[in-house]
Amino acid sequence: MSQAPIRLLAADEPAPVAVDAGDGRSPFVIVCDHAGRLLPRSLGSLGLPASELQRHIAWDIGAGAVAMRLGTLLGGVVIRQSYSRLAIDCNRPPAAPSSIAELSECTEIPGNRGLDPAARQARHDEIFRPYHDCIAAELDRRSAAGLATVLVAMHSFTPVYLDVARSLHAGILYNRDRRVAATLLELLRAEPGIEIGDNAPYALSDDSDYTIPVHGERRGLPHVEIEVRQDLIAEPAGQTVWAERLALALQEALRRLPAK
Repeated sequence: MSQAPIRLLAADEPAPVAVDAGDGRSPFVIVCDHAGRLLPRSLGSLGLPASELQRHIAWDIGAGAVAMRLGTLLGGVVIRQSYSRLAIDCNRPPAAPSSIAELSECTEIPGNRGLDPAARQARHDEIFRPYHDCIAAELDRRSAAGLATVLVAMHSFTPVYLDVARSLHAGILYNRDRRVAATLLELLRAEPGIEIGDNAPYALSDDSDYTIPVHGERRGLPHVEIEVRQDLIAEPAGQTVWAERLALALQEALRRLPAK
């Protein structure tokens, strides 16, 4: 007799994806791979103290809130992942070692050590795949309806990483396609008092990222990944400031896109 598949999420636990449909007219689809820090009850705390589950290793602090404010300002669809990147990272290729990290920064993740294939598959099937299926379905729907689409992936980064302070206020990330990124870099760098990274503090690639390469590049959609330093968006006031700043820049980037 074959063994029943492992169930990760109980029926009464939150869905892995949260969606705000927007106004139905906006071309912007805003996604947030690390918006949430929930852990399935079946995983407990992954062997970590509660303080670790508040940190960046568990989620992108402020990114989900900025994504929601951007959606309101732009009228765009917003798709957010509800569960912590410690369960499975929804912006990593599933085969990558960092997909289910055993070490994040300097923190060991006991509950991610020695997982068998069935346990890994359950995290993929119940968290990773529903999130990306939702993004794909929205992009398919828009394509079938002949709607223009700009894909925006919203993230945040720590002000200090491995004891090294980061002076950047935000970063604009891209891989092969700079259509949107180039305009954002130009506009944001023209603002006084803020420092904007060009593929920094991270560089986007096929090996390190999933969402933009798969949903943006493979479809040929205009896209960009945006990183904002967490201390700037940890509170509502900063979230509003950065959402408004990014909304203006994204609207101008849309205007500058060549007509098909």
